[in-house]
Amino acid sequence: EEEEEDEEEEEDEEDREEEEENEEDEEEEEEEEEEERCNEEKQRHFRSCVKTTFPEEEDAHQNPVS
Repeated sequence: EEEEEDEEEEEDEEDREEEEENEEDEEEEEEEEEEERCNEEKQRHFRSCVKTTFPEEEDAHQNPVS
């Protein structure tokens, strides 16, 4: 009977550990997604700054002189 209890405790422990790992993985994924969104926003902001500050440079990128 004691062995059964020990086994159940071990399984519970393993379940808890697995759950914790899954939560950590999810948190990491969320952080990465947040970072990507942030980088995209920075790039958009940067591009709009370039457009307003150096409109002639933006044109040069779109229409390269041949």
